[in-house]
Amino acid sequence: MSSSSLVADPVATGLEGYVGFDTITQQIEKKLLKRGFHFNVMVVGQSGLGKSTLVNTIFASHLIESKARLNADEPPRQTTEIETVSHLVEENGVRLRLNIVDTPGYGDQVNNENCWEPIIKYIKDQHSAYLRKELTATRDRYIQDSRIHCCLFFIQPTGHALKPIDIVVLKKLSEVVNVVPVIAKSDSLTIEERAAFKQRIKAELIFHNIKLYPYESDEDDEQEQALNESIRELLPFAIVGSERNVVIDGKAVRGRKNRYGIINVENEEHCEFIYLRNFLTRTHLQDLIETTAQIHYEAFRSKQLLAIKESTSVNSHPASGATSQSTLPQSPNQMTSPNSMLSPGSSHGMSSSAMGSPAQSNQ
Repeated sequence: MSSSSLVADPVATGLEGYVGFDTITQQIEKKLLKRGFHFNVMVVGQSGLGKSTLVNTIFASHLIESKARLNADEPPRQTTEIETVSHLVEENGVRLRLNIVDTPGYGDQVNNENCWEPIIKYIKDQHSAYLRKELTATRDRYIQDSRIHCCLFFIQPTGHALKPIDIVVLKKLSEVVNVVPVIAKSDSLTIEERAAFKQRIKAELIFHNIKLYPYESDEDDEQEQALNESIRELLPFAIVGSERNVVIDGKAVRGRKNRYGIINVENEEHCEFIYLRNFLTRTHLQDLIETTAQIHYEAFRSKQLLAIKESTSVNSHPASGATSQSTLPQSPNQMTSPNSMLSPGSSHGMSSSAMGSPAQSNQ
């Protein structure tokens, strides 16, 4: 049989009876339900914007401790280093391993130069760890996925415009992770102020060419394109978070009560929390995971493997220094070199200059 016949276009053929291969989706679903799912969320923003509270509100559970002050006379509490909290939640037989990564509030110090670097390094560290596991000769059947699938970026509700440091951090983050911006504590703005604030933010994102999730794709059908377009129109989501229940018309709902009235976080007339929750959990959860693997991790992986290939070629010709078209090491002994090069402390693994894109260099 010639090789050309193996790649010939298939001919559509009708079935004369029921075969049963349409149950493959049920077979896949059964295996996936047995294994469970992973979803990793990172929250980024200045201190005091309610990052922990929003995560707890989205997943209707107390997953992460809030650093907010309970009394006015308490000293302010802040996240001083990157913290990861892991929970196993289950809903209607579906088990979800949820990892929440809380980051220190950036821009809080007197000198905020390169204050975003620990966050970027952490994201790349997770890509590097996943790649090292892939390159291992005897790798696990199911690799533990610690890559960040979604980054919730919190914007201070000033009502004016993005701060210069916000633009820098957004640009850095959008190159390595799926970024979803939210306006924190939007109840501090009126409806008119909120709409004007969102328009200014959108204009700045376009001016600085910052690409946010969801991305445009030719593979999406008309329904998916319409859904993504409606999401882009809402960005950034104006949200209010609350873990407390308040009573409205005899019904307990999650909300906030002040001297002017009650804010129901699940009322779309009060805020856009319900749109954010549906977007993250009901329509784009799987797409966030796939986009992380197919776009951000794939870009990281290709850069790392090309660096390994070039280094291997140079080492094999130390005298001339010429670059040959050699392949990646295949034996377990040869795999020691790539693994060492992908360690977080190596120059090829986590150096910001080695991993930087043209946009980062310009910045």
